Amino acid sequence: MSVSTLVKRISVALCVAVALPCVAAVVPTAEWLRTEEGRGAVENVLSWQTAAGGWPKNQPTTTKRFEPGVKLEHATFDNGATTTELRILARAFGVTRDARCETAFLRGLNHILAAQYPSGGWPQFHPPPAKSYHRHITFNDGTMTRLLELLRDVNGGGDFVFVPEALRVRCAQAFERGVACILRCQVLVDGARTAWCAQHDEVTLEPRPARKFELASLSGGESAGLLRLLMSIERPSPEVRRAIEAGVAWFKVAKVTGLRETRVDGNKVMVKDAEAPPLWARFYEIGTNRPIFAGRDGVKKYSLAEIEAERRNGYTWFGTWGDSLLREYTRWKARIELGVESGRIRNG
Repeated sequence: MSVSTLVKRISVALCVAVALPCVAAVVPTAEWLRTEEGRGAVENVLSWQTAAGGWPKNQPTTTKRFEPGVKLEHATFDNGATTTELRILARAFGVTRDARCETAFLRGLNHILAAQYPSGGWPQFHPPPAKSYHRHITFNDGTMTRLLELLRDVNGGGDFVFVPEALRVRCAQAFERGVACILRCQVLVDGARTAWCAQHDEVTLEPRPARKFELASLSGGESAGLLRLLMSIERPSPEVRRAIEAGVAWFKVAKVTGLRETRVDGNKVMVKDAEAPPLWARFYEIGTNRPIFAGRDGVKKYSLAEIEAERRNGYTWFGTWGDSLLREYTRWKARIELGVESGRIRNG
């Protein structure tokens, strides 16, 4: 596996363009990490770790060595940063037994644990800023989901068997607090649970906006990723199961039918098509479930055609997130019903 192939696979897996809400990172094989190229990639990753313990986003952390004297951006959890590098270092330590990989991994893991809010969520980076949206609990682009997946995997062994038992226990506890946070953030409309916003207030847990064109709303993309995480819990509590059932019910109601996204002279347009497969909007108005859109002026619109071309064409406003989610839900439901019958899962 070449370095360029590795970067391409990781970029696709992390879905930086938000084609999917969240997919686990692809970690290079042990065989490749033993090669000269693999060892070089590990050296590159080590060189990019910040003093805080994390890694910056959108940087060639596997393909290029950090150059001293160049200003190093702050560490973040956005776009797969930090979680990707930590997975690489964990596997690399298992292959090379290079103590630098172990030290860097443990420092990064402690950075993640320190960043968790008392409410159970995570900001986009740590320490969080005082005023900007980055301080909010960040479900956007699968950020918190990736953090929770890593913490669960650390507690499960595998590449992470070297992690001290006490630290694995802390990871398990942080995972449970994170799941509890997700459950509390699920938006209630007229007393019924629905979906999630891409960001939630770190104290009140209320939906919050981010950039001007990312309004407080229910998010089709991010909610699908959160439901997948909840469905991956081996023995879900009655509370988790109720959240899943409510979220899936919302997805069934929120699907957009009879429209197809296409391009005309390079511009993204929605055209009527009775045969088009269902779509889900990135953002829905809370309380009405109407798809909403906004340009850089932050003004809410109910039609994609009403916002400027730059934002209309440069952002993912619709996706098929619910399609695969509903298929996964069918399999999850069968597994849960089997577990209840056998007594492995408590019936709430």
